[in-house]
Order: sequence, then C-alpha cells, then structure tokens
Amino acid sequence: MAGAGTPTAGRPVDRPRVRRRRKPSVALILGLAVVALVVLCAAVPSLLAPYNPDELATGDLLSPPAADHLLGTDEFGRDLFSRIIFGSRMEIVVSVAGVALAVVIGVPVGLLAGYRGGLFDTVAMRIQDALLAFPAILFAILVVAAFGTSALGIVLTVGVVFIPRLARLVRGSVLVLKEQDFVVASHACGARERRLIVRHILPNVGPPILVQVTLAMAVAILIEAGLSYLGLGVQPPTATWGTLLQHAQQYPAQAPWYVLAPGFCIFIVVLALNSVGDALRDTLDPRLRGT
Repeated sequence: MAGAGTPTAGRPVDRPRVRRRRKPSVALILGLAVVALVVLCAAVPSLLAPYNPDELATGDLLSPPAADHLLGTDEFGRDLFSRIIFGSRMEIVVSVAGVALAVVIGVPVGLLAGYRGGLFDTVAMRIQDALLAFPAILFAILVVAAFGTSALGIVLTVGVVFIPRLARLVRGSVLVLKEQDFVVASHACGARERRLIVRHILPNVGPPILVQVTLAMAVAILIEAGLSYLGLGVQPPTATWGTLLQHAQQYPAQAPWYVLAPGFCIFIVVLALNSVGDALRDTLDPRLRGT
C-alpha cells in the first residue's frame, strides 16, 4: 500500500513550474553591436576616420577600394570611408532628435487622451488622424520652404510622422490599463490623476513605447536618406548617407563601390534597429515570453 506521501499510480505528479531564462537572441546581440558601432562612429568620428571628410583630392578621382582608401574615393577624390563615418553623426542626430520630438509630444497626448476621454480625446485623435493623412514628403517640402534645407527640416518631418503613431499607441494601451484592478483600486483609495498616470499607467506603457522608438529610429534614417537623396535634406559639403547616394547615382557603372558603400550602411543599420526592436518586443511582451 502506497504511503501518504507516495503519488498514486497513473496520477500526474505536481512539480513546481520553473521559469526558464530566455537567452539573448543572436539577432539582438548582432543588432546591438551594429548600433553601438554606429554610435561610436558618430561620437568620435575624427578618431576613426583616416582623412578629413571634406578634404579634396586625397586620392585619385573615383578610385576603387585600396589599402589607403578602404572604400575608394568619390568624384572629388575625397575618401569615402571617412565621409561615411562622419555621415553617421548626422544619421544618429537626426533620428534621435526626430524621435525624441515625437515622444515628447505624442506620449503625453496619448496618455491624457486615453485616460480622460471625452472632448479632449476626440479633438486630439482627430488632429492625429489629420497628421496621418498628410503625406510626409509634402510636409517636408513645406518645412524646406519655411526653414530651408537643413537638419531641422528632417527632424520636424520625422517628429510629425511619428507623433500620431506614438499618440495612438499610448492611447490604446491606456484605455486597457485604466480598467485594470490596480488602477481602479488606486483611484478608489484617493490617488490623484497625476499620480495614477505617472506611477501606475506610464511604467506599464513604457515597454511598447521603447519598442516603437527603436523601430521609429530605423524609419527616421530612411526618411533622412530619402529627403537628402531628393535634395531636401542637409546640403553639401556636410556628409550624410543620403547625399552620398544622391551623388553616386551619376556613376553606377564607373564606380559601383560609390553606390554600394552608403546603401549597404543604410541597409545594415536599419536591419539592426529592426532586429533590436523585434527582440525587445519578444522580451517585454508577457504574451510572447517563454515559461
């Protein structure tokens, strides 16, 4: 006869559930490595670039990659490797500033619209709908007409593109969170609106905001490249990856490395940021966590 502590035959044994730690994915590690490298290039370009990016005739015109010019030279004999390193600074500045502008405006609008509702919610969301319906390229043209071709125009364009997306993301999350028991209980205990939003709702909205920010930075780099390619971005001699592509389009057969170098940098950095965003989503979303 089985003892009191012995499990009955055929009866499943209750075992404590052990949460398995998910190892960082290879995509996340590689993505973070690429992003860190780009940030390093943007922070100290003069230490990594072998030449002055604006110095003319450091080598032969449109010379192919070689030991003294790792990525070759452009039509003025400037070192492409140095110009790409210095161009990374503008990519980081524009993407970070543009997305930061969207966060500073979009997140508070989404928080208040979702929590308060009513007339403020209706008016705020109709404004966001109008911004979503307005083409980004037309807004960029308006900004260029008002402020001229500069980094400020790209920052404003990126901000306007992502303000409604962040506002709607935050609003949707708040609509769900404010009905949760911990928020209702805090409200019943007399917590003020500001405390409820800052202490209880905002921390729970943080993970999706973080994921959206990484994905938005990738799109911001594409926006900068596109506007600079069209001549609506930062003007020469300042090096950006978009302006390098614009100049390289004249020499696709004569100097293919001129086209491939900035295009490959844009591709790799955007892919790395998207990989980091996907990995963060998988890590921070409780529905996607492994148990």
